[in-house]
Amino acid sequence: MTGRRPVLAGLAIGLLGGGAFAKGLHVEEREATFGMIGKMKAQPGKRTELIEILGAGTAAMPGCLAYLVAEDATDVEAIWITEIWDKKESHAASLQLPAVREAIAKGRPLIAGFELSAETRPVPGASFRKA
Repeated sequence: MTGRRPVLAGLAIGLLGGGAFAKGLHVEEREATFGMIGKMKAQPGKRTELIEILGAGTAAMPGCLAYLVAEDATDVEAIWITEIWDKKESHAASLQLPAVREAIAKGRPLIAGFELSAETRPVPGASFRKA
C-alpha cells in the first residue's frame, strides 16, 4: 500500500514536468536551491494517460524553474520526473495550486507505486539546452 505522503510527493514531482515537457530555463539564470528526481510506476497500460495528466496545468507554478517528465526506456510502465525549484517552499506551495490538486486527484488511480525519490541541490551553471 502506498502512503499518502509518497503519493503526493510523487505526483508533485510529476506535476513539475510533463510527458517529456521541460520549461527550458537555464539554471544559471536563477539560483536554484531545490530539486527532486523520482521514478513513478503507472498501472499497466496507463503510462501515457498518466503522463498527460502530469503535464496538464503545470506551466504556472511559481518558483518552478524546470519540470521534465520522461518515459523509462526499458520499463513500459515507468516514468522519471525531474524538477528544479528556486526553493523548497515553492515546491511545497505548488501542492496547493488548484491545477496541481486536480491533477493529483485524476492521476492517483493511475499510479501503481513509486520506486525511487531523491531531493537534489541543483548546481549553478548547469543547464538544460534544447537541441
